[in-house]
Amino acid sequence: MRLADLTVSMHDDAVVARLTGEIDKSNTGELRTSITNATPNDAVGVVLDLSGVDYIDSAGIQLLFRLRDSLRVRGQALRLVIPFGSRVNDTLRLAGVERSVEVVEATDEGLEALASASG
Repeated sequence: MRLADLTVSMHDDAVVARLTGEIDKSNTGELRTSITNATPNDAVGVVLDLSGVDYIDSAGIQLLFRLRDSLRVRGQALRLVIPFGSRVNDTLRLAGVERSVEVVEATDEGLEALASASG
């Protein structure tokens, strides 16, 4: 049984990765590798949609920071979609994620933020 499902698509020059389910120590390595491998070198960055995530632990939070760092090294950016009413909103805000990664309410906002940062 998979705890989390990942779908990845391209929107112009940005990657949109949507996670659903649970993110914990058992799947963070696989998720990070999958997202990184699905991101072409010429992409401006990744919009990671967490609106369908039901649970995230400290390993999942660490995944977000490591993903941000690995993208930054490649000259790419990360935007997180965390709607105010999502199940993991409080956890991620208490962990201070928005101080290190731009957080938006919707995928379109994340794509716009990447476009404006690159142009």
